[in-house]
Amino acid sequence: MSEEFIADKLAKEHRSISVAEFFERNKHMLGFSNNTKALITCVREAVDNALDACEDARILPKIYVELKEIDDEVFRVIIEDNGPGIKKKNIPNIFAKLLYGSKFNLKQSRGQQGIGISAAVLYAQLSTGRTTKIYSRIGDGKTHIFKLRINVSSNEPEILSDETIKADGRGTRIELTVRGRYIKGRQSIEEYIKQTAIMNPYAQVVFVDPQGQQFEFSRVVDALPIEAKSIKLHPHGLEIGILMRMLKNTEARNLVLFFTSEFSRVGRNTAVQICTKSGLDTKMKPTTLSRTDTESLFKAIKKVNIQAPQTDCLSPVGAEAIKKGLKKEMNPEFISVISRPPAVYSGYPFQIEVGLGYGGDLDKEGPIHLIRYANKVPLIYEQSACSITRAVLKSNWKRYGIQQSKNSFPTGPLAVVIHIVSVWVPYTSEGKEAIASYDDILKEINLAIQEAARKMKIYISKKVKIKEAEARKKIFHIYCTDVIDALANITDHPRQKIEDGFNALINEKMKAFEVDLTNAGKGVEIQEEFITGIKSDSISNSEEQTIDTEEKQTEPIQDNDEEVVQ
Repeated sequence: MSEEFIADKLAKEHRSISVAEFFERNKHMLGFSNNTKALITCVREAVDNALDACEDARILPKIYVELKEIDDEVFRVIIEDNGPGIKKKNIPNIFAKLLYGSKFNLKQSRGQQGIGISAAVLYAQLSTGRTTKIYSRIGDGKTHIFKLRINVSSNEPEILSDETIKADGRGTRIELTVRGRYIKGRQSIEEYIKQTAIMNPYAQVVFVDPQGQQFEFSRVVDALPIEAKSIKLHPHGLEIGILMRMLKNTEARNLVLFFTSEFSRVGRNTAVQICTKSGLDTKMKPTTLSRTDTESLFKAIKKVNIQAPQTDCLSPVGAEAIKKGLKKEMNPEFISVISRPPAVYSGYPFQIEVGLGYGGDLDKEGPIHLIRYANKVPLIYEQSACSITRAVLKSNWKRYGIQQSKNSFPTGPLAVVIHIVSVWVPYTSEGKEAIASYDDILKEINLAIQEAARKMKIYISKKVKIKEAEARKKIFHIYCTDVIDALANITDHPRQKIEDGFNALINEKMKAFEVDLTNAGKGVEIQEEFITGIKSDSISNSEEQTIDTEEKQTEPIQDNDEEVVQ
């Protein structure tokens, strides 16, 4: 067989495949690696879409989630929202075409790849062969109903039925039939929705499990977070290949207009500086630049001081909303929340929010409860691969009164909530379950943990003092009768008067301790039963021993960002 014949034969076998066909073969990359994970991924993608749609339309979300087991490990998944609905012409592409959507601009949103909900539709037809049903109402008195599937070879939607009926209201409903396995516990759909409710306290979510049991996660905040705005790419986030493509495709007539129109934070003076340092004429037409010219331009960008990216593209949840979400779903006795100022990694703005919940209904034994979020979405899987986990493990929790063995998770009644907000979250994979370990991100997480934990330490220290004061009070009462009798005999004062004086002194000292503990919560009232010592056994002796009362505070502590929960 000649070499030419072999080459001809191989050439006939070469072909391109669509992105839908690629992900059909590699469904594990999108979070469908097993039946348990696949079921929660389908629910997550639909709920995330619903929350994004409501927030974009500035509507307080109301979401309904239901699972019906119609066969052994085959579920009908139903998600309905009260959002703005979807225009009829856009429905097929949104749900049955991968890499189609409105989330490719630099603006904070839950999705950022245009894959999520269409990947769920792809998995439904792959795992059960069933079509997906979509209902959409935009408030015009009509409901559009589609039955869809994805043509895997072309990555185009196939419309199996399309009808329009009369109906009032607005919103979107999706019905998927998928193969999956329903479980309870920390990596369950119920836990995912609970964690979603913590970081989205302005949403009302109703969940009906396969046994028909209904769980309602009520709204506790009546205002949406600030609306994120789209921004342009910052020059310090560029790679040379992207710059070459932008120069080729721009409509700008010269380099100055190119920089001022295509990038964030670049004014005319900055654009002129870049051109001067690169040795290029400001009047050059961008599309005529050679590779050498582009390299000179790329190097010059790195040498010019450019303002940090805009941060109005971010929409953090905020300290008050996180407090209310934590209080509602986890009921700790003390909450400390820190929202760090916006920072930048690789030209992309981001922000870190950390909430600590201590005591109350939290488990006193076993490891702490770590809850990770990216753009308000819980990260349920791949905990060990995430930079958030890395930052928690490397923190010295003993310094703040929490037990921790070397290189292991701390233990005790503590919930740690960490949220990264960004226009482009650096996920480690298409499954969107773990955050890459950028140094800038790790630094901000560590600083936020330290700020929140210092406030928790103050509270725990005060709590220990209350317990010690109660113990001293009990010891004093054991011996005070003899002291009072002796003083009455020596001074000839009435015994009752001396006893009243002792009680007044004791009560004054205890009241001072109560004021100290209340001040640790910035003036928020503390449960009376805790002050009287009823909860004094909530700190173990080992916890008391780990409290470090001398710590250098490297960062200023912000006011009004923690509370003792009543």
